[in-house]
Amino acid sequence: MGKPIVDFRASDRTAIGMELEFQLLDASTLDLMDGILPLMDLYPSSPYIKPEFIQNTVEVASKVCASVPELEEHLRGIVANLQEKCLTLGMTLCGAGTHPFEQRLALITPKPRYLQIEQQEGLPSHTQITFAAHVHLGVRSGEEAIRLMRELKSYLPLLIAGSANSPFWRGYDTGHACYRQYILAAARTYDTPPSFGSWDEFIHLFEVGRKAGVFTSIKDIHWDIRPQPSLGTLEVRLMDMQPTVGETIDLAAFVRALGAYLTRVPQAKRPARLPKPLPGWFEKQNRYQASHLGFEAMFIHDEEGPLVPMRALFTDVSETISEVADELGLLPQLDRLRHRVESG
Repeated sequence: MGKPIVDFRASDRTAIGMELEFQLLDASTLDLMDGILPLMDLYPSSPYIKPEFIQNTVEVASKVCASVPELEEHLRGIVANLQEKCLTLGMTLCGAGTHPFEQRLALITPKPRYLQIEQQEGLPSHTQITFAAHVHLGVRSGEEAIRLMRELKSYLPLLIAGSANSPFWRGYDTGHACYRQYILAAARTYDTPPSFGSWDEFIHLFEVGRKAGVFTSIKDIHWDIRPQPSLGTLEVRLMDMQPTVGETIDLAAFVRALGAYLTRVPQAKRPARLPKPLPGWFEKQNRYQASHLGFEAMFIHDEEGPLVPMRALFTDVSETISEVADELGLLPQLDRLRHRVESG
């Protein structure tokens, strides 16, 4: 295979960043409000406040931070200022994976890339009204990004359960802890990534997809996790948006500590109780159960078929990564998340 067509910009493993997708609500009625265009007029040059695919969403994209506490301080300042600006326009921010009762179809933000996606996808582009929290982990190379992406796949159900915040949709109690996953399933490029063996394998898939017109850039790959070569990160993308910045940061700390543990400790030296790679069908079942029942779900642990309570699995994982979390100064965030999970 020739030289990869995408260069990976290496970054330090301590680097971390986030993208937070907030709902824009009418401050009086709490309906979703298509307010991104007037809001962006108030932020003509901010690198941190951005429009998203649909007009009822605003994205807060953090700077590259060297630690989770730095990230939290940075995000709190931005979000506080953003909320003030929203109030001047009769809007308020909301953190949740879906809106509980909005019935209208979404308006697409009039940017060339978004309008092209609308043309390709048709009606589903107007119904994918969802809001996520993304975590970017710094990695040193494309190979490292692929290895960590492959390792993290087994833990995706924990991240779904730990962030589940979208039980209501268009006035219905869906019976699912994370209904956002099912809405996104209609998108042609949304899924769990394949288990690539190397960076070149990933680039080969991207190049074939690009020639076939499926992708024009890495941004068109809407997987649960994807490499971001231009940023030098692995982007974990499947978590529901959280009600508060603090709760979002606690999840980011868990992802950061987990990523560090999986990078340092090879599979053969990990406790047997931790998740293991599974065939695709079993992975899909674990994701479904986590989306449906959250921490009340049962998890298929290995190919022998034993079921493990999702809540117990979270406890095992959080205890295993606690030493790394302590070294990174993340135990307070991990303890807060653990308390929320254990208290239901």
